Amino acid sequence: MPVEYEPVIGLEVHAQLKTKSKIFCGCPTDFGATANHNVCPVCLGMPGVLPVLNKRVVEIAIKTGLALNCHIAEDTRFDRKNYFYPDLAKGYQITQFDRPICSNGYLMIKGTKVRINRAHLEEDAGKLVHAGADGLHGSDYSKVDFNRSSMPLLEIVSEPDIRSAEQAEEYLRELRSILRYIGASDGNLEEGSFRCDANVSIRPVGQEKFGTRTEIKNMNSFQSVRQAIDSEIARQTKALEKGEKITQETRLWTGKDTHVMRSKEDSHDYRYFPEPDLVPLKISRKWVQEINDGLEELPEARRQRYLNDNKLSSEDATILASSKEMSDFFDNTLKLGVGAKQAANLLMGPTIAYMTKAKKEFHELALTPENLRDIIDCVADGKVNSTTAKDKLLTPLLAEPGDVLKMIDKLGLAQVSDESALKAIVQNVLDRSVQQLEDYKKGKVKLRQYFLGEIMKETKGKANPQVINKLLDELLPAVESA
Repeated sequence: MPVEYEPVIGLEVHAQLKTKSKIFCGCPTDFGATANHNVCPVCLGMPGVLPVLNKRVVEIAIKTGLALNCHIAEDTRFDRKNYFYPDLAKGYQITQFDRPICSNGYLMIKGTKVRINRAHLEEDAGKLVHAGADGLHGSDYSKVDFNRSSMPLLEIVSEPDIRSAEQAEEYLRELRSILRYIGASDGNLEEGSFRCDANVSIRPVGQEKFGTRTEIKNMNSFQSVRQAIDSEIARQTKALEKGEKITQETRLWTGKDTHVMRSKEDSHDYRYFPEPDLVPLKISRKWVQEINDGLEELPEARRQRYLNDNKLSSEDATILASSKEMSDFFDNTLKLGVGAKQAANLLMGPTIAYMTKAKKEFHELALTPENLRDIIDCVADGKVNSTTAKDKLLTPLLAEPGDVLKMIDKLGLAQVSDESALKAIVQNVLDRSVQQLEDYKKGKVKLRQYFLGEIMKETKGKANPQVINKLLDELLPAVESA
């Protein structure tokens, strides 16, 4: 009988913190600057220089730890992690080893608790740019850009509580959402400010002991994380079924499968020791309480509020709360007296569709809560129909600022509700649709939608659908009984 395996997954996330300067020097953290422009002797690791800890980095780390239900250390320190790599100028990385700033937290993912082992501060390394030939696999040479060196990072390490690639993606999305809510990180995967490594192993279902794990790197999107984990699970399953052993190693995701990068190091390989140039850090409970008192309402709390107070569906509540900007916008719209469901419908459907097509984030949209209120009011008052509201008002206002009432007048979008004027149009459509009328009388009642569509074309989408349906009830012939 074949053995059934279950995956055991733990995630390590490196989140670049939103500060104006680096963690141990005053160099700016701007993304996209000219190579080796945002550097100084400290982040270049020149002999004799001394690091100075950025207080704002510590504050953000505490805030993140609180949002992730972590214990915040009273005494913490920095350590040196020693290893050689061309983009690591000092030959060591300043990080935290046995005394992390945050520990023993958790994140709830659809009712499942994923424990967080630790979240510790560290500096980032530089970046190698492989050039010539066809890039990484056939490059003639590599360049080093130290702009990223000493960028402030918070490494958030989960326990191996995740049991599927889908759950891993859900965890990452929720974690990024929280980081964005509290202003800790912009969470931009494309710019490398939210990077994830996945530790994956499998074991027979029911077995307590973990299998041998591999670490997967080079995943730069939620989709690639899910695909890489699924691919590695399949690879390990196939290997065990063939009687092969899994080797502890670091593997690289290529976009199709995982390839061996190097053997996996353990902590003793890095010769950790306390950083002699930075004194141990004592964190007062008063400071922690002040930060906790200022903590924003987090995604899960907002989801529950939308479900309980606004009676939205679970799907709508989840999507709205996933973005702080969208959630704040929705809340501000409700303060204007707009119904929750009407506002959610316009944000869930056409707005998200536009964002996907235009590849924009919510904060980049021009729409205001007042715009959304006016659109909803105009539909309710019969000034425009719902189709016109979505296509001719909402969509343009997502791209450029404007005034709803002025747009209706300027573009001639006002809904036609005059029954006598519409009756002539309806009759004209029916008169020219001889065959369709015959088919309708014979029982093809779905043709009613055809007549409605033709009438809307004649009126350029401005006819009041309620009036049209009333007129169709009057003017359409009776359906012949079988």
